[in-house]
Amino acid sequence: MNRRDEIEAERKRASEDALAGVVRDAEVVGTSAFARVARHTGERLEAHFGAADADPQDRAEVWGRRIGRGLALIVAAVLAVHLLRTYVIG
Repeated sequence: MNRRDEIEAERKRASEDALAGVVRDAEVVGTSAFARVARHTGERLEAHFGAADADPQDRAEVWGRRIGRGLALIVAAVLAVHLLRTYVIG
């Protein structure tokens, strides 16, 4: 095989490897982007409502944050329902 054939074979192998990588990466990104976002959001919500930012040694602070954040979620939901019933549904 001459030098030109070797170069051509190497370029063909490199392009096939690049295409295989693009296909592989596209499958990973396309199918798991939603899953990654959902998992990340779920982890953030769990950390927020679980009071991960509180001092774990201070149980009163941890439970106070959990209760306060839970009540705030309930109040926000009730307010949203009230506003929908008052201004949207009529």
